[in-house]
Amino acid sequence: MSSKYIDFETRTSVHVTLMRDSHAELRIKLLKRSLSMQRVFRELTDMIVAGDPYMEKMLDRLEDEKRERASKKFSSTDAESIYRIIEKEME
Repeated sequence: MSSKYIDFETRTSVHVTLMRDSHAELRIKLLKRSLSMQRVFRELTDMIVAGDPYMEKMLDRLEDEKRERASKKFSSTDAESIYRIIEKEME
């Protein structure tokens, strides 16, 4: 078996959806440095897996933002439910 075949078996691919403008700007920045998106995303992945402190802080921030969005969504849903209950009570 060739080493190329073995390498293929141990890899997986990831599909990432980006906004068109962000994709274009990222591509421009990376092309100016002669870097591929694949190389950059592979490095980011390795840093996260290795527990890089900067990347850990970024993940913590993203987790907090997600939690905040969820609580805002939950809060607005709660408010709507309360308003419906009040309206029913006033009928």
